[in-house]
Amino acid sequence: MERDSQLELYEAVAARLKEAHTRVRELQVPEGVRMALSRKLLAVTAVAKHDLADAARRLDRLMKDLDEGRFPQGD
Repeated sequence: MERDSQLELYEAVAARLKEAHTRVRELQVPEGVRMALSRKLLAVTAVAKHDLADAARRLDRLMKDLDEGRFPQGD
């Protein structure tokens, strides 16, 4: 049972990461902002390898920021 719920969470995080990458790629923002968002996505991906629940929380925050138009400062 535990393994099934872990697999479902993995599938949900993977689908949301794919959606987030698409959204970031399609944003009309300066390249520095896009790079900062890409780094955030890479960090979430790295966390997902060790802690899926934490990765899901981080991804939820990132998606909420995208929905609300809050973007990090670009370099």
